[in-house]
Amino acid sequence: MNTPPAGLEIRPIAIPRTIGDADADDFIAMTQVRNLVYAEISGHDDGRMTPAELLPNYAPDPAEIRHCWLVLLDGEPVGRIGVDVPQEEGSRVVYWLIELRRCVWGRGIGTACYALVESTARQHGRRVLQAWAEHPPAPGERLQPPTGFGSIPLDHVARFLQHRGHQLEQVERISALDLRDGLPRVRELCERATEAAAGYRTVQWRLPTPPEFVEGYAWMKSRMNTDAPAAGLEFDEETWDAARVARADAKIVDAGRTALVTAAQHLETGDLVAFNELVINNDLTEATSQYDTLVLSSHRGHKLGMLVKCAGLLAWLDIAPRSPRVLTYNAEENRPMLDINEAIGFEPIGYEGAWKKVLSDPSTAAAADTAGSSGSSGS
Repeated sequence: MNTPPAGLEIRPIAIPRTIGDADADDFIAMTQVRNLVYAEISGHDDGRMTPAELLPNYAPDPAEIRHCWLVLLDGEPVGRIGVDVPQEEGSRVVYWLIELRRCVWGRGIGTACYALVESTARQHGRRVLQAWAEHPPAPGERLQPPTGFGSIPLDHVARFLQHRGHQLEQVERISALDLRDGLPRVRELCERATEAAAGYRTVQWRLPTPPEFVEGYAWMKSRMNTDAPAAGLEFDEETWDAARVARADAKIVDAGRTALVTAAQHLETGDLVAFNELVINNDLTEATSQYDTLVLSSHRGHKLGMLVKCAGLLAWLDIAPRSPRVLTYNAEENRPMLDINEAIGFEPIGYEGAWKKVLSDPSTAAAADTAGSSGSSGS
């Protein structure tokens, strides 16, 4: 492994109150390098966010501790590190990322960054490290997860993760839907799903969540980690209440972003039993992101997944009529959801690997060279 260059600095990021504050420079630099890295990997700018749009994601939250660092080489920002530590009772997990400009790959910088990731996990007594990485198409050998669904190229990032003891556990498909034709197919699919979903109706709201839907929405959000395919990954069962819903809503609303939730309501009980989320940045001409979609297991088999997705997309045409496309992520083994997406017209544009490592002894302090200060801050 390469020795890190002498000009390397890994600096904890102070999270500013606003982007206009005097201490916001490092956060702004982190956002800029984040956007550059995403564009280098994907070949498009659909993942771009402004510092003001990103900042609310780093507001203090009792559900997790967030650490983040800016990576500089000779004073120039070249990457970022993030370690998120869930605070659910009994959690063993941390989620981490290292994102570096390609121009500094192969110089030992990633090794120094990873030492900080692992030492931070150990400081919190966590055994399970999990990370997601996009793997662009490349020729040559491929890796397949234990699920048997999907594959990724054995590229630079995959080799980096393997060499540090991580195993590929799951492949996620990144799909895109072109919105520019007005979605005629979706209108027909929505009509069919409505007929099949007798005994249910759709309800919609823009964030923040109205009081009458908070309880049902919170329960559905709590099921995302338990009801969705997880392969060999480890997820905590999350507790959601009105306060947590409000915090999650604020991360979008306070950034000036727009989000639409489409839910299916069971008429007999009044319960919310399925939902879909669409989100866009301040610029309504940018790409849309489809966030969570879930049908509670006890209400599957009524085309509710198709219903909430289609109803949401049709309403979205009025909210962001100039948004060119919608992006979404799904596990390759989640065939029911992929069937819905493919019928709607989503097409694959990339693949992401979900990686996991289990540390042998969480109580042992790691003697890691952090190549800089390891103070904590937001990620």
